[in-house]
Amino acid sequence: MNTKRSETLFERARLVSPGGVHSPVRAFKSVGGVPRFIQSARGAEIADVDGNSYVDFCMSWGPLILGHADPEVAEAVHKAIDRGWSYGAAEQYSLELAEFITGNLPWVEKIRFVNSGTEAVMSALRVARAATGRSRILKFDGCYHGHADSMLVRSGSGLAEMASPDSAGVSAAVASETLVVPLDDPDALEKAFALHGNTIAAAIVEPVPANNGLLPHREGLLKKLALLSRKNGALLIFDEVITGFRTGFEGMAGISGIKPDLVTYGKIIGGGFPVGAYGGRRDLLDLVAPAGPVYQAGTLSANPVAMTAGLATLKKLFRDKPYEQLSRRTGLLAGLVSGKTGGRIRIQHFSSIFWPVFGDPSSSDGVVHTPAQAPAGQKEAYTSAFHKLLSRGFYLSPSGYEVSFMSTAHTDDHAESLADALVLAAG
Repeated sequence: MNTKRSETLFERARLVSPGGVHSPVRAFKSVGGVPRFIQSARGAEIADVDGNSYVDFCMSWGPLILGHADPEVAEAVHKAIDRGWSYGAAEQYSLELAEFITGNLPWVEKIRFVNSGTEAVMSALRVARAATGRSRILKFDGCYHGHADSMLVRSGSGLAEMASPDSAGVSAAVASETLVVPLDDPDALEKAFALHGNTIAAAIVEPVPANNGLLPHREGLLKKLALLSRKNGALLIFDEVITGFRTGFEGMAGISGIKPDLVTYGKIIGGGFPVGAYGGRRDLLDLVAPAGPVYQAGTLSANPVAMTAGLATLKKLFRDKPYEQLSRRTGLLAGLVSGKTGGRIRIQHFSSIFWPVFGDPSSSDGVVHTPAQAPAGQKEAYTSAFHKLLSRGFYLSPSGYEVSFMSTAHTDDHAESLADALVLAAG
């Protein structure tokens, strides 16, 4: 496969940007090789600067549930750009999107738009601390909530200990306000609340962890978390940046039947444009400036183009209800791969999110619930398969511990072709 132009552009990029990219995983560091510089995209396909085409299952890391350049969304965006693409003032487009979301999700009584999932999480944590007068946040090891300082931490050496920094530049003092408990360990969760419950402002969780592989919670874990949070006066925050409007129109809050106090969104609500949002109980959102004392602002927040793209995307999802079809197609992929490899490759999946697992997990039920339960050779096997798939025209997430996505632009033929290619790639 010719990659000369991508190689040249990557060399130039490394001279002017850290690692040559603007988000680390794009550099292919996890899988090695030359990152493809993408030139165009439409439907289920992307094309790079060397003229290579790929069936894309990364889908911009999840926002493009309707595929690339969906015609309805594109039409709305073109009209929005013709009207002007940034106002720095009150406008009706964010109002329409806010009314649509709050009108269809009963646990989102008010919402504030920002520019990224990280910013949404950072702001939700600030609201939680203001509302409770407490400083500590409880999170799960293996869940990712953006790169705000207090979320870039990992658990200490003992059960329910204070966290230690997971990135240079995060101070020990900031990390000390975050409690980290392991996934798939209800006893550790109970111990954390028993030891520190009266100091926890909020517990934050990915209701389907999807940033360190796809790590589904066992039955009852989310309900236990909700119960412990409310019993101890802590707020419950669902981070639905990935799962919101993807696992179903109501996301995991709707599927689980659990009403979070605060919820964070991103990705799909901008239709592929930069966006984030935090919402929830009216009394909590009324703490945010200018209504209340919690300061948060953003020059480009509620960008009218992103709001228009998001509204067009959500209205189409609401109208067409593609979730059953997406889940069936993802299940088709999983069944074909498992059947053709005798279970040597498993596709862990939830709705339209999937993750190839190479080998046998160490868990009792054969499902990877924590990073430690992944097969020992996962990284190496995925790396080998990734490049073989790439050479055959399939683009998955360039990391053995990141998920991929199905969109409405994919067909059963795409799923079947990817299954065949995965079988060949695994040898």
